[in-house]
Amino acid sequence: MKVNRETKRLYVGGLSQNISEADLQNQFSRFGEVSDVEIITRKDDQGNPQKVFAYINISVAEADLKKCMSVLNKTKWKGGTLQIQLAKESFLHRMVIQRISQRTSSSVLTVNVKQRRHRLRSRAIQERKG
Repeated sequence: MKVNRETKRLYVGGLSQNISEADLQNQFSRFGEVSDVEIITRKDDQGNPQKVFAYINISVAEADLKKCMSVLNKTKWKGGTLQIQLAKESFLHRMVIQRISQRTSSSVLTVNVKQRRHRLRSRAIQERKG
């Protein structure tokens, strides 16, 4: 039986400052195939790290995703308490998807208009011949 895997983007909060991409890769690869890890450190006005979190892209089956969330969420790991949830779609990602869909719909519209023109032109030629 083939397992249906989807790529999901996870938000992982509550990380300690000394966490690495390899640490996260190893921790989450137990549940699926990790394709990308992005660690973000927010700093205060003096440049001191305040908040460390990550986004992880993982190709995972729905059952494994639920298992990952239930096993790892709110657990203590490497000096932090993990907070895991599905990431909200980023503004930039939404913009890209919107632009692609607009291009696709406008090209379909252009094709439909051209086909209609061709049919009308063909009909007019037939009527002149007829």
